[in-house]
This record gives sequence, C-alpha cells and structure tokens, in this order.
Amino acid sequence: MPPDYVPDATDLEYVERLAQPLHPTLLEIEAAARAERPTVPILGRASGRVLAVLAHGRRRIVEVGTAFGYSTLWMALAQPPGGTIVTIDPDRARTDRARTWWGEAGIAESHIAVLNRPALEALAGDDRTLRGPFDLAFIDALKGEYEAYLAALRPRLVRDGLLVADNVLWSGRTARGGQGEDASTAALQRFNAATLGDTGFSATILPVGDGLLIAALRG
Repeated sequence: MPPDYVPDATDLEYVERLAQPLHPTLLEIEAAARAERPTVPILGRASGRVLAVLAHGRRRIVEVGTAFGYSTLWMALAQPPGGTIVTIDPDRARTDRARTWWGEAGIAESHIAVLNRPALEALAGDDRTLRGPFDLAFIDALKGEYEAYLAALRPRLVRDGLLVADNVLWSGRTARGGQGEDASTAALQRFNAATLGDTGFSATILPVGDGLLIAALRG
C-alpha cells in the first residue's frame, strides 16, 4: 500500500483548472473580502466547491454566519428550483452588501431569508423560518458557540440531513493544541469530539481549507 499522500498547492491548482469557472459574483465577493481581511473572513474557495456539492438537491438550508454571503451564494446556486435558505448574522451592514451580491447573481429575494440577530438568540426564539426541518445546516460563526449551535440545530435536521461546519481544524490548532489553549481552540476541540463521537451521526473532517466537518444524521 502506498504511503499517505498530502496534497499541496499544485494539486489544488490542478483541481481548480478542471473545475467549472466560478460565477462572477463569487469572484467579486472574494475580492471584497481580500480587501477587508482579516475583518471579514469568508469560506475558502475549495471549501465552497465542497459546500456546493453538499447543497445540491437540498431544498431547505439554514446557515449560521452570513458575513458577505459568500457561502450562502455557493449553496443558493447549487440548490434545486424552489430551494430556500435562512441565514443568521447580527451585522446588518454586511448582510445588506450580501443581498446586493445575491441580486447580481440572479438569486430571487424570496430564495434567502436573513435574520439580523445573534445566532443563539435567534435559534432560541420562535421565528417560523427557523422551525425546520432542514436538509442542511451550515455553521461558520462564533467558534465558542459551535457546541450550542449543534445542540440547537440537530433536532431541526431531517433524517439523513447534513450538518456542516467550517474552521474546525483552526489552522492546525485543534489537532496540536493541549491544555491552556485559547477559548476558541478549546471550544472547537469539544465540538469536533462531540460531533464525531455522536453515534447518531456519520461524520468526518475533510482537511480542506481550514477544515470542513461533515456529519450526516442517521435515519
């Protein structure tokens, strides 16, 4: 058996050459995020491509953490006709910019509902758009709250629904960190352990971008 191979930048460039061209609006959002980095972090492009595949055929999606709406757009473009997304982010200035980009990409206003509230407050409320059930839940927000998002979203997933979370490798800190790590790293370590150790999920972490956790709720 050959030794494990670790993909490098050349491999990523090869995949990118073969992949379908990005929608122009996705490129526009990438450029805006680069200009404001690190204030507005967005999903890595390779992770965006994975997320789009996971969103294919998923009609009802909930997202925690909108920012510029980059990951939202990846999912919206992949959804079938009639699909909907509800996305949560307290920063109205960012989500207003996201709405503009979604419109440029041809996404109807009715396709994406935005809730401008702190995520845990919104998930604990009675907003009907968050009642579910959802086919896919995507998490990319406050790292210290990932476990609480998991607890709130798990009951709202359909059987065989997907839970996806970004930044779970945290630039290598979750794998290498020990006691005394910063609060975000420790929280991500707990979230990863809780999700992968949950026998109700079939789950793994893809070493794509900053780490993409994918968990399918068992039937």
